[in-house]
Amino acid sequence: MSLLVVGLSHRSAPVSVLERASLSADAQAKLLHDALAAEPAAEAAVLATCNRIELYADVDKFHAGVAELSTLLAQHSGVGLEELTPYLYVHYEDRAVHHLFSVACGLDSMVVGEGQILGQIKDTLALGQELHTAGRLLNDLFQQALRVGKRAHSETGIDRAGQSLVTFGLEQLAAGESVEDWAKGKRALVIGAGSMSSLAAATLARTGVDEIVVANRTHARAERLVEILGEAGTAARAVAMADVARELTRVDVAVSCTGATGLVLTGEAVATALGLPPLAPAADPATVARLSDADHAALAEVAAAERAGLLADGAEPDGAAHQAEAVRSEAPDAAGCPVDLAALADAGITFAGPGVDALNAAPSVDVNSLELHGSWAERAERPQAGAGRGAPVPAGPVKLALLDLAMPRDIDAAVHRIPGVRLVDIESLAEASADAPMAADVDQVRSIVSDEVAAFGAAQRAAHITPTVVALRAMAAEVVAGEVARLEGRLPDLDDKQRSEVTQTVRRVVDKLLHAPTVRIKQLAAEPGGAGYADALRTLFDLDPETVAAVSRADLNDADVKNRGRS
Repeated sequence: MSLLVVGLSHRSAPVSVLERASLSADAQAKLLHDALAAEPAAEAAVLATCNRIELYADVDKFHAGVAELSTLLAQHSGVGLEELTPYLYVHYEDRAVHHLFSVACGLDSMVVGEGQILGQIKDTLALGQELHTAGRLLNDLFQQALRVGKRAHSETGIDRAGQSLVTFGLEQLAAGESVEDWAKGKRALVIGAGSMSSLAAATLARTGVDEIVVANRTHARAERLVEILGEAGTAARAVAMADVARELTRVDVAVSCTGATGLVLTGEAVATALGLPPLAPAADPATVARLSDADHAALAEVAAAERAGLLADGAEPDGAAHQAEAVRSEAPDAAGCPVDLAALADAGITFAGPGVDALNAAPSVDVNSLELHGSWAERAERPQAGAGRGAPVPAGPVKLALLDLAMPRDIDAAVHRIPGVRLVDIESLAEASADAPMAADVDQVRSIVSDEVAAFGAAQRAAHITPTVVALRAMAAEVVAGEVARLEGRLPDLDDKQRSEVTQTVRRVVDKLLHAPTVRIKQLAAEPGGAGYADALRTLFDLDPETVAAVSRADLNDADVKNRGRS
């Protein structure tokens, strides 16, 4: 076995990179075909989810395989190889098996123990079978991974540690309140009608929302989902994607998970739905990158003052001196201000607000426009201690809760700057899940994974020697047949009964001579480092390599036929 996996996930790469590297269905198919066309790979399968992109292959050369698979991932994801490489991980042979089995059990998921990954692994196998890129090794591997994942969920309490990404996202939106209490009386909009969106709709229905509106590009799929929800007793209706903006004004929560390559909900659309003016354009990231550490620190102080209401729009003129004094207590005035105002002006940052005069021409910066583009606001508003990490909670009442489960994102990340909007997306879920406690059952699942990896490796090594054993027995059968034919030529008077007895006797002798060596060699071959026993057997009995190869090809064809109907 020469199994190799090259990939990246939420554990190795930031969400921004995963988002850019996401693969469409067409890109996955092209990637698999190109992987097989590449010299090192004999089989290939791609596992692509919101949180991971992994390419599995059976390769004959490790270093060439890593180089080729990495290059293919970069080409088909659209992220340059030099940029992608620092985030890639590589697993080989038993470590690759261990990785996939851990993934199948939910140990490597953003939400530990979640079971949705099993369906995604099943889809990966189905695609490999459909495109005939998954041969005997990958068929065996992914089918075993599905069995291991189901075993982990049935024999342990890993489900208590895990939950679906949808449930976890709704818990983040509820911000400490029980999801059922939070959802009571709410109307929800679900954008998309695929597997994740359908799960979101079903989860929202279980929480007890009053109504669910489903929007999808294919109206028939939205209607079908609405029909299922209605059968379960939930009020639901389907709308066209063109009606999303209008529906946004009528709902309390929206969940989006589509395969769109661009934004489905823009900041402008969300602001308009809430009757607010459009967001101010964000500052250029390159501009922010040019600011010095001192500039960042001073801007953070201004941000803190602004949030505290010290630079609020509409301040009375006689309050200007109070504002100025308050801000000066937090940050130096223009004469000693660490912000290089001239440099900021040259960089193209614009200033506005009543604090300009009060700060001796040290302007109140629209700090919100910088919030998404730099790490300078370390001292900005944070959740209270013990609240965990994740999406920021608006200071006032939440008018619209948004859950973005798509990769690449469906909802403009800037909407969290809109008053009354709470956004939870893949990035904030990744941060929040880092604080989630591990269940005690995780150790038991890890033990299951280790046992299953050992069993899979033993089975693969034993299977590797099977063609050689079959070829040996075929050669022995030919020897028996030849000797019986010679005996008939020498003793033509033998009757059928005598001839049958002689033939059976010779066969029994050969079988007894071969039984112990073949059983023992299968046992030895199943142990680590046992791959060389097949070569030894071929050498000792002078077996024709072409005969062994023919048996292997026959086994592969049989396995392919058997697996075509599986999913």
